[in-house]
Parts: sequence; structure tokens; C-alpha cells
Amino acid sequence: MTTVGIVGLGLLGHAVASRLRTAGHQIVGYDVLPDRMQALGALGGQPAASAAAVAKASDAVCTVLPSLTTVEEAIVGPDGVLAGARPAQVIIQMSTISPALTERLAQAVAARGLGFLDCPVSGTSAQVAQGDGIVIVGGDRALFERWRPLLEAVLPRAFWVGAAGQAMFVKLVANLLIGLHSAAAAEALAMARTGGLDPAMVLEVLAASAATSRMLEVRGPLIVRGEFPPQMKLDLFMKDLHLIQAAAASMGAALPLTDLAERLYATALADGHAGEDLSVVVTVFESLARVRRP
Repeated sequence: MTTVGIVGLGLLGHAVASRLRTAGHQIVGYDVLPDRMQALGALGGQPAASAAAVAKASDAVCTVLPSLTTVEEAIVGPDGVLAGARPAQVIIQMSTISPALTERLAQAVAARGLGFLDCPVSGTSAQVAQGDGIVIVGGDRALFERWRPLLEAVLPRAFWVGAAGQAMFVKLVANLLIGLHSAAAAEALAMARTGGLDPAMVLEVLAASAATSRMLEVRGPLIVRGEFPPQMKLDLFMKDLHLIQAAAASMGAALPLTDLAERLYATALADGHAGEDLSVVVTVFESLARVRRP
């Protein structure tokens, strides 16, 4: 089995590590937070001292980090993956970043004679842990086919869409819909509560109707319970919304629905819900309607 390095062991990184361990791969990982390193050890993975140390011990390195800055530092920084890179190694970049940064990183990796795959994941961390979701892949097609079995050990469906940067663009388009669908689910269930209906009953009806969506299925139960454990933290999703807006602006695409959704999510963020799941946006609708939960 392949030894896979993972830099970034948050919710999604841990889910990726778990999937790869289940498939029988050896894992070497690094994160700045000690408790995440301990969680990796509990999976049977091997903690490393840095991103460079991860690269030195791995055949492939996955980066699963929260921001553009942390991704760039982890790959091209002085103690990053390239500092410890091995011949014929591939860097699999799974974080949600900008297409432009993805292209720059691909060029920097190629200049060192290494492989680079642009591989954002579509699916919450909980979904990925269960093998539910897809990997969107950009980069050299032959390199993708070489590493396809590894990617499909994480999630059973991997879609090649073109060059490095193009997969990231597709991921942003997907996250645009996630943001809109999650806000729509929250608005609909808040309306049901405002009308005096049992939201759990309404969710069951909607899930069986033409009005259903994956986000209604995934986030509807959280909205009904009023409990928002992070599957996608609101503050991280706001980062994605900013990336979506920047990508749209670069080509002149109009996003009026996304503009409105972003304002709603920003209100929830300002209300102190940064670390909760983005389904917490329902609290904004309930506040506007002056609805009190029982």
C-alpha cells in the first residue's frame, strides 16, 4: 500500500485520513494543533514534525488546509512539502483555494519535476467520512489515471475536468449551489416554524417531494433541531463565498442570488456563529420573523 502524507488534519483532513486508513494505506500527517495529531495517532497514522517531514516519508502528499495562505506556506514555504520532496512524488491539493493560486502552485511544483493534482472534494466532512461525495480533479490526465485508485480510496467517484485550476473553479461553482441550497432550506423551514407547523414533519414531507435537495437532506435535521455541529464551519464557508465572488468578478459573471446569500451568512457570522455549521443561517430568518424556538 502507498504511504500517503496529509498536511492539515482538521475535520476534512481527518476524514480523508480515516478513509485512506480503512483502505489499508499508511498515513503520515502534520497539523499545527496537537489534538489533531493525537487523533491521527488514534487512527493508526504516524505524526510528523512538519510538512517537509511529511513529504520525506510519503509517496503522495495531500494538503487539506483552511486558507490560501496556509496552503501556499505548506507547499512552497521554507519548511513546506517542496522542501522535503522526493523524486516522482505527487502533491494532491484538496483545499478550497482560488483557481489562480492553484495554477501558481502547479507551476512551482512542476518546476521541481514533481506531479501536481488539483483535487478539491465536494461533500461535508461527515459525508466524506462515510464515503459520500466526489473528488473533482484537474491536472495532467495521465497523472490522474496513475493516482486514480488512491483518490477513489478517499471517495468512490473522481471526475477529471481539465487542467489544474479548472477543478477548483468547478468546486467554487458547486459551493455556490451549496450556499444557496442551504440558505433556501433554512428559509423554508423557518417559514414552516413561523406558520406554527412542526418543522420535523415538514422536513419529512419536503424530503419526499419535488422540493428536496442534498442540502435539505444534510442540513435540514440540523435546522430542525437547532443544533449546528460543524460539517462546514461558517467562517470557512465565508472564505469560499469570497473566492466565488472574486472568480465571478474576474469574468464578469453576475451572482445576484449569491450576493443576497452572502449577506445572510455574514449576519450569522457577526452574531457569533463562526465555528458552527453554515446551517446556522436559519437563526437569521428566525430573528427576522421574531420566532422563538420552544
